[in-house]
Amino acid sequence: MKFITEEGRLASQKLAVTRGAFPLFSESTYFGQPEVRNGTVTTIAPTGTLSIIGNCSSGVEPVFAYAYIRNIMDGTELLEVNQILKDTLTERGLYTDEIIRRIAEEGTIAHIEEIPKDIRDVYVSAHDVTPEYHIKVQAAFQKYTDNAVSKTVNFGTEATRDDVADVYIKAYEIGCKGVTIYRDGSRDGQVLNIGSVNHAKTDTPPPTAITPRERPNITSGFTEKVKIGCGNLYVTVNYDEDGICEVFTSTGKAGGCPSQSEATARLISVSLRSGISADEIISQLKGIRCPSTVRQSEMSCTSCPDGIAKIMAKVSKFQQGEINTVEAEQVTSKTVKPVKVAVPKPSHFIDTTSEKTNFCPECGETVEHEGGCVMCRNCGWGKCG
Repeated sequence: MKFITEEGRLASQKLAVTRGAFPLFSESTYFGQPEVRNGTVTTIAPTGTLSIIGNCSSGVEPVFAYAYIRNIMDGTELLEVNQILKDTLTERGLYTDEIIRRIAEEGTIAHIEEIPKDIRDVYVSAHDVTPEYHIKVQAAFQKYTDNAVSKTVNFGTEATRDDVADVYIKAYEIGCKGVTIYRDGSRDGQVLNIGSVNHAKTDTPPPTAITPRERPNITSGFTEKVKIGCGNLYVTVNYDEDGICEVFTSTGKAGGCPSQSEATARLISVSLRSGISADEIISQLKGIRCPSTVRQSEMSCTSCPDGIAKIMAKVSKFQQGEINTVEAEQVTSKTVKPVKVAVPKPSHFIDTTSEKTNFCPECGETVEHEGGCVMCRNCGWGKCG
């Protein structure tokens, strides 16, 4: 690497003669030396795909494994065998399908006694190298590389947090510009696998499907009218002895998004009876913004989901004793008067609050009534957001 970097700088010096040094050369660590055209000339980049094309090892990495499973698109698995080891075993009369399967399962030939020791000593794979020596290899190349060195420190499945911390500290102390670690089996679908990482058998049974509890025959709850950007939304939140158990919604005559609101309410109800906490659902829904609501000032909510979240929060507080029945009734009976906002209108604009709207307030094209709402096919504007 020292040779490569020195030769690269010599070539850069020749370029500087005809093209000049790089900007700020006088403020760089090169100042006082012969001018160079390039601030840096060498780096060791990740070469995963390139190494496949070139049928060689990737950069300064040791061979990952001499026989391994490569997962590609659509879950297809390919058994990869290192050609050099294959040739060596063939020359010695040792190559068999059984040997290759064992190498693929173990990820190394270090413990396969059927293979002579002189071969095992030479064909060392990534998992035969200790993390400490992975770092030393990287540092040796980093010493003579201008930019960073791409290198992965491979850990076995038994690696601990302290093992990983030690590697990062050593990499910093020894002068590496960066470090990458990978703990084998830490992902369900890793690209390179030794053994049966993606199909490992465990004693843990597969998770069972969550089934919502039955809806109680009798529930208690509140219904509140919420002002939304395209009309009124009526939200009913019911509860039983186990907590909030269902949500219903209904839209007023002015329109709205009845199918979307109903779908939201149904999913909330199923989630609640499946054990998902009301607080978690409220945190996911609150603050969602709808353009039709945002365009109007002094609205009590920012969207239909946000309105549902607000009512759920009130009922939750009532259940927990934070507000009493009277306060709950006062809260749920509160409505917000609609506020008219002046909007520049085209000369042929007809008020969109009317059921007889003919033209889009955005582009002026003809609008259509669909699903209880008004929509513009040209620009996508909709009365319901």
